[in-house]
Formats: sequence, structure tokens, C-alpha cells
Amino acid sequence: MKEFHVLIPARLASTRLPDKPLADLCGKPLVVRVWENAVASGADSVTVATDSERIAGAVRQAGGRVVMTGQGHDSGTSRLVEAVERLGLDGAANIVNVQGDEPAVPVACIRQLVALLEADPQADMATLWVRLSDADEWRDPNVVKLVADHAGRALYFSRAPIPASRDQAFPDGEVCRHIGLYAYRVDALVRWPELPDSPLERYESLEQLRAVQAGWRIVCAEAEEQVPPGVDTYHDLEAMRRRFQRQAGQPVNGVS
Repeated sequence: MKEFHVLIPARLASTRLPDKPLADLCGKPLVVRVWENAVASGADSVTVATDSERIAGAVRQAGGRVVMTGQGHDSGTSRLVEAVERLGLDGAANIVNVQGDEPAVPVACIRQLVALLEADPQADMATLWVRLSDADEWRDPNVVKLVADHAGRALYFSRAPIPASRDQAFPDGEVCRHIGLYAYRVDALVRWPELPDSPLERYESLEQLRAVQAGWRIVCAEAEEQVPPGVDTYHDLEAMRRRFQRQAGQPVNGVS
């Protein structure tokens, strides 16, 4: 597999779960669990990109690599651009963006993203999706959907129920839920700050629409393995703790 690097953007600011990256996940900070999981992918390097000395300290104490970035970033992608420049990564290399609150991303999916980029030399980005069979989730604006062409190129991402049906019936078997994992070519990622302002991004509050509207080629495929939800709330954190306890063969809530 071609050279690839994993970057993990992480910041302390979180309204629903204060100091989220440092939250305890079965004896280790959440961000350290994310880093450990990414290392298992076989990436040429795994780096946490952060503006927090507390996050940096936790990762370094665990033996991880950190790149310090500025505080003025409006998105994780913007932070990645600075990180790539500071690290001096080769323009032909591939970058996988793993969010700092997703410690259970399957290693197979990280490698799948890189394979998608390798298979299409014209692609700027790659991402994943899973089949959605729940009509309520299809209508839920918190669940991002995508549609793609027959060649596996993303056409649109939306919080709206797409594809829409004239009779409002659920289009079972046709709905794809977007998984927020991305891979980029370095030479594409560094062009991100130059992309034109995107009204679609503002309307939908979906950063990837900036790339869509700019004409970027985004390849996508069904995730090879189920991708568990990340950690946004204390409830999510408790669920992730139970998951890790089960994987370690430990009692969950006092039950073996």
C-alpha cells in the first residue's frame, strides 16, 4: 500500500462534553485511545494535531506524536492543512483524517480509504458510507446522507432525506448514511484554503460540500466493517466504555 499518514485533529472546546479528548476511557484519555487505534492501521505516521498543551501532554506521555497548531481554525480540515505544512509531508502522500472522538474506527476502514484513493488517480478525497434501513434516521437532520454515481463518486451530501421520494415513501435499499471518515491527497488538502466560499456548506452545515461545490472528485464506497458512533456526549462515553470493557473481557456494569 502506498505511503499514508493518519492525522487526528483534537481540541478541548466541547459544549456537550467538556474536555472531551481527555475524558477517561477505561484508564486512558479518549484521544490516546484514538491514537492507539490509528497506530494499529500500519500508517507510516500517526500524529495528533492540536492547539492544547494539555492534549499534547497526554499524547506525548503515552508515546504519541503531536504537532501544535493555531487556535483560529474554523474546522478540523483547516487544522489538518496547517499540520500537513508543519510536518512537511510529501504532496503525493495520502492523509487519513480520524476524528479525536472516534476511538473504535475499524482499522480495515482506515486502510480502505487509502485503497480508494490509490484506485482512482484523479480523486482528491475518499470517504465511506453504510446502508441505512431506518426511515426515522433517513428523515433525521442529524444523520448525514449521501448519493453517489455508478462509478462511486459522491454527488451530494445532505441532512435532508435523500434520495427523496415523490410519495414520501422510504426508498429502502437506496439510502446511504455518510460515515465521517476522510482521506485526502496531500496536494489536494493544501488547496483547501483556496476553495471558493460555499453557500451549500452554509445551508447544510456540512464542510464537505465546499469540496463538492468546488468540483473536487470524491470517491466513496460502502464501509467494509461497521463503524461505531463516536463520542459526543456523556451517554456516548459510557457506551464506549462498555464497548472497551467487553473487548477486554471485563465485567460491564458489574455483570460478567
